[in-house]
Amino acid sequence: MSVLDTYSPAERSEILRRYRNLIEVWHTRKDVTDRWMVRKAFRLAVDAHKDMRRKTGEPYIYHPLEVATIAAGEIGLGRTSIICALLHDVVEDTEYKLTDITAMFGEQIARIIDGLTKIDTMVEGSDVQSLQAENFRKVLLTLSYDVRVILIKLADRLHNMRTLDAMPPTKQWKIASETSYLFAPLAYRLGLYAIKSELEDLALKYTEPSVYESVKKNLEESRDERNQMIEAFLVPVRESLDRMDIKGRILIAEKSASSIWSRMKEKEIPFADVYDTFVVRFIVDGSPETEKVDCWRVYAAITSVYKPNNERLHDWISLPKANGYESLHATVMSKAGKWIEIQIRSDRMDEVAEKGYAAYWKYKDAPTSESGLDEWLTKVREVLSSEDASALEFLNNFRLNLFSDEIFVFTPKGEMISLPKGSTALDFAFNIHTNLGSKCIGANVNHKLVQLNHPLKTGDQVEIITSKVQFPKEEWFDFIITARAKSRLREAIREHRKTYKEPGREKLEAHFKQLNIEASKANITRLIDAEGLSGLVDLYYYLATDKLTLQKIKDVFKEKPAGGSGFFKYLISPFMRHKPIEEVANQELDKNENTDIKADILPEETTDLGYTVASCCNPIPGDDVVALAFQGEPMHIHRVNCPKAIDLMSQYGNNIIKAKWKQKEDIVFLAGLKITGFDSIGFIHRLTTIISIDLGLNIRNLQLESSSGVVVAYITVYVQNLKSLKEVIERLQKLEGIRNVKRLERLSEAGK
Repeated sequence: MSVLDTYSPAERSEILRRYRNLIEVWHTRKDVTDRWMVRKAFRLAVDAHKDMRRKTGEPYIYHPLEVATIAAGEIGLGRTSIICALLHDVVEDTEYKLTDITAMFGEQIARIIDGLTKIDTMVEGSDVQSLQAENFRKVLLTLSYDVRVILIKLADRLHNMRTLDAMPPTKQWKIASETSYLFAPLAYRLGLYAIKSELEDLALKYTEPSVYESVKKNLEESRDERNQMIEAFLVPVRESLDRMDIKGRILIAEKSASSIWSRMKEKEIPFADVYDTFVVRFIVDGSPETEKVDCWRVYAAITSVYKPNNERLHDWISLPKANGYESLHATVMSKAGKWIEIQIRSDRMDEVAEKGYAAYWKYKDAPTSESGLDEWLTKVREVLSSEDASALEFLNNFRLNLFSDEIFVFTPKGEMISLPKGSTALDFAFNIHTNLGSKCIGANVNHKLVQLNHPLKTGDQVEIITSKVQFPKEEWFDFIITARAKSRLREAIREHRKTYKEPGREKLEAHFKQLNIEASKANITRLIDAEGLSGLVDLYYYLATDKLTLQKIKDVFKEKPAGGSGFFKYLISPFMRHKPIEEVANQELDKNENTDIKADILPEETTDLGYTVASCCNPIPGDDVVALAFQGEPMHIHRVNCPKAIDLMSQYGNNIIKAKWKQKEDIVFLAGLKITGFDSIGFIHRLTTIISIDLGLNIRNLQLESSSGVVVAYITVYVQNLKSLKEVIERLQKLEGIRNVKRLERLSEAGK
């Protein structure tokens, strides 16, 4: 009996069609052994998933087939990855075990599949705060040994996003939030630009459907006019390229809806004012030895016809991005008076830009290849190996250090060092060496003396100034941002404090003797816990430096512990010989039980929870909202597109509950507006007349900023719902002299 016999004839035909498509898009080596191994994995997956269906009602096997097709066709992976993609849900969802996979396909494939298998339960009483964060950490840790786990996970996520329509809204928000929070930035960092853009677009589609549809509609309606303008732009450019005998091809790439929406929000402009809704891409024919020169020749050919904007020239050829991306970006003014964004790259650069990590390895041994992606993966492994915090802290640290934009700075000898954007002079010092950071008292940045917390920018040359009397300080954690600096500072502080062991031990012994307290393990533990210290090293340091005094110790032991008998519980018994402090100090101290709320575990009944409206996004009736419930707290109501809500949903997806406004006529909500226009006599009078007199609404606060004839007004007003707020905005936009009316995401922006 064939494994396909359990499916209907139409389903069998579709499964075979998808399998043949997978083989067709698989462009890496395909010898007889490779094909046989993939066929074997396919048959196992078909059999393992034969009784499973997706939410759409389709056979589940469609999903691993599509994931494998994305891995092979869109990412460019080979046999091992295709097999893992076909089997990625077998261990998680069926009776097969990892040992079975190892026996059939070997240790390497089993290890990758283990990395793709989710942790599906939390152990009761564990200190796990977020199941999603734990799963993210498990996947990210695989970067330390095999990046293919992440690449297959991205293929899996992309197919899930493409088929998200069948899911209920809360599930859509959870998955879309995870995608924005982690998977899209990961795709970007691994150079998978097409996948990153599609993930962001699909996330926007489910978190802000009206925005997504509006941008897509505007792109569609303006496409013909845009194409005519581009064609007119290219006519003289082609002539110039022909005169210079430059061979290549020209592509027109439309920007993604999510990137256009980000630009509209950032610049506070409508779609019509976004000039870079597309990019003209020039891909040059040429050898790796001459490709850089060839790209600059194309730039010369274009700028001989059109004037460039030098502020928007970005040379990613001489200085590739951390993920290996290379391209020359420029913006030129067309004859039609419109800015046109252009990108110039070679065939090799284009393949790396489209296929990311997979293409990068294809060219890795070439003499002209760059090591940007190697450096990024080295940083990844450093963060992974040095991180011992909770999964949530780990995740936030990972995103801060490895998803942020980069800056490139130079040592006094001209060596270039890349750091996350926002890094300080002290981050730079610790990046060089722990001792340099520990003894740092300042820096010369471009021959100008600056403080330790001075933020660096690309092109800075940094010379660190040290002093023998300087020592590492805890307050430095307030402004350093890199994982390497934090890890090295933590270790430096610990080593510094160890030098206070003897004087600290002597003071502890003297204080305990003076208070007639036994130097027992329990008493030392109580003192450490009461002062919130991390261990004996800190205890001795605080004693030696008089941060922990005799009076504080006395106060600690005056407090009555649970089940104890007051201060006398800690007094030395005259009939017992107490251990010397050295002996107690060498014992391992017990740690308090973790009392953090387990946020993924919700009470069964959540209907009686109160609610609080989040100040980060200020939702009002009519907004699409999501409720997040945590133990012992009222529900937190956020707008679905709120950045903080997206972060929370990506980490606490099981805490999402359905929420719906119950409109009451006697309740009003505070909303904020930013109004930009031309300053004129009666400006405020016209605004307040419409809001207070015509619409009968109460203004809570109004602030005005005027400069060079342009006025910006910030207003908070009480409204009943979104419809009421939209009416205010529409009426104000019709006023003469008003350029833009925008709803504020946070009321604090209006000076609340």
